[in-house]
Amino acid sequence: MWTKQQPQTEPSAVPPATGPASSVTPFSAPSASRSSSSTARNSARLGSSLQIKGHITGTEDLQIDGKVEGSISLRGHQLTVGSTAQLNSEIHAGEVVVYGKVVGNVHARDRVDVKTDGSVVGDISTARISIEDGAHFKGRIEIDPAKSQSAAD
Repeated sequence: MWTKQQPQTEPSAVPPATGPASSVTPFSAPSASRSSSSTARNSARLGSSLQIKGHITGTEDLQIDGKVEGSISLRGHQLTVGSTAQLNSEIHAGEVVVYGKVVGNVHARDRVDVKTDGSVVGDISTARISIEDGAHFKGRIEIDPAKSQSAAD
């Protein structure tokens, strides 16, 4: 994955431009292979040891495995709440998949999936929802199929 030959053979002005691009490509390549769509989407991940207090905004898919206190806005993109994640957040995203714990309202343009060990305490507003057996949910659900169509326009 890392080759020392490339920086040695190129002029010193070129490696800074190619170095970050090559380190970003392998990171987004696995997420593109996981995605069922044929278009590659940028993806980011916050590891399980990270704790964030504040607002998170972005224009790419995000997987959170750590602790977050504050709003999360990924309009039109997917948020994956990992099994070790603990979110105390107001969430706005295109799609939300919950394996961990969310305390706060969830607003998803397309769909919300609460997986078997997932937990949501708060209201959910979305066009489509699935809550698997064993999942925990406490709150209200507002389902509006027109939501995904109006947001796509």
